[in-house]
Amino acid sequence: MIAILGASGRSGATLCRALHQPFRAVVRDAAKWQALGIPAPHALADLTDPAALAKALAGADTIISCAHARHIPAILTAAPDEARFVFIGSTRRHSRWPDAHGDGVRAGEAAFLASGRAGTLLHPTMIYGAEGEDNVRRLAALMRRLPVLPLPGGGASLVQPIHQDDVTRSIIAAATRRNTAPEVNIIAGPEPLPYHAFCAAVARAAGLAPRLVLPLSAGLLMALSPLTRALPFLPRIGAEEIRRLTEDKSFDITAMRETLGVTPIPLAEGLRRTFS
Repeated sequence: MIAILGASGRSGATLCRALHQPFRAVVRDAAKWQALGIPAPHALADLTDPAALAKALAGADTIISCAHARHIPAILTAAPDEARFVFIGSTRRHSRWPDAHGDGVRAGEAAFLASGRAGTLLHPTMIYGAEGEDNVRRLAALMRRLPVLPLPGGGASLVQPIHQDDVTRSIIAAATRRNTAPEVNIIAGPEPLPYHAFCAAVARAAGLAPRLVLPLSAGLLMALSPLTRALPFLPRIGAEEIRRLTEDKSFDITAMRETLGVTPIPLAEGLRRTFS
């Protein structure tokens, strides 16, 4: 039996709709799960409640967690001894800028590797294309309101976003593997590109003309970022988001292709699906 943690979240709900075999959804909010209209049984458990979590996972031989990777230690403790795992982390664990999100992913990865339990931890890059995601849609909304696009360093840093469909395919592929030790794989789009080129591709997919890029220092943009909370016509942008735009996010996806057997779709196709 498959148990899916975080089933009512974006990646979790997409996975549940794509999975063609029985599973049990493990959620905190029954009303939110039922509102999704997915015909599958569910169990209620908070990941911080060891007893409830153990009860929800009882009998599961495959556990897929779409919850934050900081919960990995609790899931390992609550799971049946014979269970194998698929966890979702984030390439934020490779960021040189420390934050709570990345620290939690690194701690979860360390716990998984130390456990020796069978399964896979997937670290996706920026995910786009899921229902309700606000990565490319928020960027498109920003470009609809601005004639020029201020970017730190002119947007020269590399990004390698992955479409939600490829995340889902990677999860399903990892769940069918029979490796007997913990594995960690990065999943990303087919190739990196400069952020300014990514912005231009998003603009075209959203029916906009690519915006002229205005190169500014990251420090200045970070100092101005609180203004996005005061200006209702602009999407909110945090200083930490701007800082992360100053580092390259380019990754080798050989394992994704060869171990998981997943070849990611091109960015243009992913954006077409997102804005269709």
